[in-house]
Amino acid sequence: MGEFADDVADRLRDALAERLPGNEWTTERYLGRTPVDVAGAGTPELFVELEWRRADPANNTVKLFRHLADDADGPVHVVQLFSGYYELRSSGVSSKRINAEFVGDRVATTVEAVDYTPLALDVDPPKRGGERPDGWTAAVEDAADRIERLVRADG
Repeated sequence: MGEFADDVADRLRDALAERLPGNEWTTERYLGRTPVDVAGAGTPELFVELEWRRADPANNTVKLFRHLADDADGPVHVVQLFSGYYELRSSGVSSKRINAEFVGDRVATTVEAVDYTPLALDVDPPKRGGERPDGWTAAVEDAADRIERLVRADG
């Protein structure tokens, strides 16, 4: 990921730390050799994978669940946060996102104690060297609000 994506992950980590202070929040936490963009150690354990412009986001889903299938010993929630890159101009979402959600939903049913939720991040990531879109900080705050509601509803 680039500098902007790193800034989004940092801001999301900080926003989640304010909303869910019972977890210990970090960026780039490793599960095996797989880095997770934002992670909150606690109960539940929370992993947020930021899908920025990845060609195959289903691969991230598979890698996370592969590690969690062996290591998850308590409640774990995986959130896959899809940027506007996966939105179609004509409405709806790309098949890349649909495939990733399908994999996440299916695998979550086979891994006890692990839940999966796909969410949208209302940020259109610029191409390399492009300007950051207006409203990106508000979009990250909104995503943090939705993740907090999700965790509290499960809790």
